[in-house]
Amino acid sequence: MTEEKRLELMEEVVKMLKTVFDPEMPVDVYSLGLIYNIDIDDEANVHIDMTLTAPNCPAADFIFEDIRIKVEGIEGIKSCNVQLVFEPEWDIRMMTDEARLELGMM
Repeated sequence: MTEEKRLELMEEVVKMLKTVFDPEMPVDVYSLGLIYNIDIDDEANVHIDMTLTAPNCPAADFIFEDIRIKVEGIEGIKSCNVQLVFEPEWDIRMMTDEARLELGMM
């Protein structure tokens, strides 16, 4: 895969992640700062490292499945694996300014 194609796919993955919401918050997972890493290999398999706002988030399975389905729906993507990580620990400073404003934290 060319670097140009990888960058195009990365843009599409980020756009798609901005359509995935925690059902308890009106902000997408990308803007919340929950996505720690996105890697696309040469075969167009996507690996995403992400965290949750709380370790026992009841919506975790829903969020992971929503991400997987949406990312795998991008033309050119072969598969998507979402890995839950807790290092570093998430806090509100990881959110975008827009997300903090939306949640009334600014």
